[in-house]
Amino acid sequence: MAEKTLQLEVVTPEQTVVSEAVDIVMAPGYFGEFGALPNHIPFLAQLQPGEVKYRIGGQLEYLAVSGGYAEVLPTKVTILATTAEHAKDIDLERARAARERAEQRLKERQEEMDFLRAEAALQRAIARIRAAERAKL
Repeated sequence: MAEKTLQLEVVTPEQTVVSEAVDIVMAPGYFGEFGALPNHIPFLAQLQPGEVKYRIGGQLEYLAVSGGYAEVLPTKVTILATTAEHAKDIDLERARAARERAEQRLKERQEEMDFLRAEAALQRAIARIRAAERAKL
């Protein structure tokens, strides 16, 4: 008999952020967003900063992640993320301020390393803002 849910595990170096039975998982893969349903073919994917979305029943939940890796198996999706944050826990004003600081650093960049750090900070801030705004809809 086919499974009707997937076990979703989202883990950071500090903690387990999600451990739930879910209906579907959507994540920001390096080559584009992907989705996984129960009985999905196994694969590994690198993640870029963005939103992880998952549905439990009729409720869609959002997380902001700043990169990592995903392992998709027929009955389980494991996401090893650098950082992961529930959208409801994101301070939207703080995230907007971080975006503005990163944009300013991009304009004033002095060295290549400054550019790379500022670009990564900007991507993280954008992911946090999008997740938080969608969770409020």
